[in-house]
Amino acid sequence: MEIYDYLDTHDIQYERHDHPPVFTCDDVNRLVPLLPGKKTKNLFICDNKGKQHFLVTLPDEKSVDLKSFGEALSVKKLRFASAGRLEKHLKLEPGAVTILGVMNDDARQVQVIVDNAIWGADALQCHPLVNTATLVITLENVRKFLAATGHEPTVMDVPARD
Repeated sequence: MEIYDYLDTHDIQYERHDHPPVFTCDDVNRLVPLLPGKKTKNLFICDNKGKQHFLVTLPDEKSVDLKSFGEALSVKKLRFASAGRLEKHLKLEPGAVTILGVMNDDARQVQVIVDNAIWGADALQCHPLVNTATLVITLENVRKFLAATGHEPTVMDVPARD
């Protein structure tokens, strides 16, 4: 099911803004017009053995301390997951990682982690499974989306790297 059909089917409201492809937060800051909502960065990480997968949504300016984050999750040795794992679990390509990707995680193998700074925002900016558009979605609608996908997020202060 296409993302827009999924959102419409579940009565999840959004504003769509098309733009050139963006691959980094710097690209977003240069190429995407100022939009309402909190800018997000999304990381797809896994444990060292590749058995546990996490989709982490945090403020775009925050860098994660993977060692401290792993300790907070009681997981040894977190690392960035490969492009192959990203495709397998979320059907996404690098540069298009988004909280909306969990709509493709039918097996519920990916745990969603949301930073407290994001969970307190009125609305979020996120890619609609591609990096050529940004959706602005209210937090209420993000919650509705996660419930529809069967992903209960873990909300926490994601440890930052100094």
